[in-house]
Amino acid sequence: MSAIDDAVEAASGLATDPNAAIPATRAWTSAYVRRAAIADWVCAMAAGVVAAKLRFWGQSDVQFTYLSLSCALPPVAWSMSVLLAGGYDTRFIGLGSEEFRRILSAAVNLTAGLALVSYAAKLDLARGYMAIALPSAIAMDLTARYLLRKHLHRQRVRGWCVRRVVVVGYGAAVARLVTALQRDTYHGLAVVAACLVDAPDGAFPDGPAHLLAANVPVAGGPGNLVAAVSRFGADAVAVLPCPEMDGAHLRELAWELEKTGTDLFVAPTLLDVAGPRTTIHPVAGLPLLHVDHPELSGAKKAIKSVIDKACAASALVVLAPLFAAIAVSIRLADHGPAFFRQTRIGKDGQRFTLYKFRTMVPNAEQRKSQLVPHNEADGALFKIRRDPRVTRPGAWLRRWSLDELPQLINVLNGDMSLVGPRPALPEEVASYRGHMRRRLVVKPGLTGLWQVSGRSDLSWQETERLDVHYVENWSLALDLHVLWKTGSAVVRGSGAY
Repeated sequence: MSAIDDAVEAASGLATDPNAAIPATRAWTSAYVRRAAIADWVCAMAAGVVAAKLRFWGQSDVQFTYLSLSCALPPVAWSMSVLLAGGYDTRFIGLGSEEFRRILSAAVNLTAGLALVSYAAKLDLARGYMAIALPSAIAMDLTARYLLRKHLHRQRVRGWCVRRVVVVGYGAAVARLVTALQRDTYHGLAVVAACLVDAPDGAFPDGPAHLLAANVPVAGGPGNLVAAVSRFGADAVAVLPCPEMDGAHLRELAWELEKTGTDLFVAPTLLDVAGPRTTIHPVAGLPLLHVDHPELSGAKKAIKSVIDKACAASALVVLAPLFAAIAVSIRLADHGPAFFRQTRIGKDGQRFTLYKFRTMVPNAEQRKSQLVPHNEADGALFKIRRDPRVTRPGAWLRRWSLDELPQLINVLNGDMSLVGPRPALPEEVASYRGHMRRRLVVKPGLTGLWQVSGRSDLSWQETERLDVHYVENWSLALDLHVLWKTGSAVVRGSGAY
């Protein structure tokens, strides 16, 4: 059997029924929704019981009444509220913040509904009970949903619970998408075949023309798309930007896919713009995509600055003993300075002095020229996985990202933010061309998308893309998301060298 035949057989999952993937996808999505519904029910009941116990401690008769109600009314009311808020929509399973946002929306809706019902029916609900039950239900349910998502991600690493996708587009763009999806398996999309605009039709169904990347077979051109979906048992089609797939072709494709219940994903030509900045405005029968400008100034930026400085000041006070211990260990290792100072480029191209704990020998900068041939990074970055200049204490400081903590001083001074693009060196900025200068319109960050996505393991192009993506889609919610993921990134230590 040839390599191409092996790839086809692997992609089709050895299924005798070409449509087997569709019921399989429905099975795991239905199972996930059932688990989420059970979790919602249990969390609401537990929150009601906790609230009754705490609010009516020592009042056995009242406590018994509320305990009885807690086992019936809160689970029903909470589950219905989550259902009405779209908390069981399978489109948002396992990715993004929309699932969590809908839980919060359910809580707001339920609070407003209870207030109206209590007022209209003159119900005498204990305010203390509600003040404990609702926040408890929210906290428990968000935790349960987070644990369900992590379990789903672990299954996707093993190749389970994924959508089988046929991708349409130009070869280079499809290859980049395949590489990204195979690196970040938590997205839950497995590319089983590709139909390339720059490949001739007719190569399929006799057999795929060649292998695109990572054993993904090419099933000819866009004309072979519907046949490829059937052959490889796909349950979704992803159309990448290409003028050949215009409105008329997409409409006909949607009609064909509707017959088999196959999902259709269309990537807009506008890159690195997230959902919150886009809305669809139907005008004269055309679905026009309205793109808001990024919020790079105003009240939200002022709030971000206040939060940055308050958190940095608090962290510096709390971490003072740790700072002292790290400084002593660095000094004892080679009697050199504890801190490393370096010029970096900040917002609007302004230079500032960045502070870090020293992790290399004192003459590291002078020895850099000798190590240039061993550079493992691409672009303007300079990284060596086993850099001989790194000291013994410096190795574990880098492993746990403790060397970055003095940058809290930069945050307090206003040169940096808690979250933002990677602080760049002057020589890196000198090499910037075109869109890369966009990253200079905001302050660099102590952490950012680059850190929670792999740090030094990323290519220069991927680092560029993440920095620009952050600038284009900045929000307080995104900052909170990055800060949340920073902890797990530090624990994993991926790219920390």
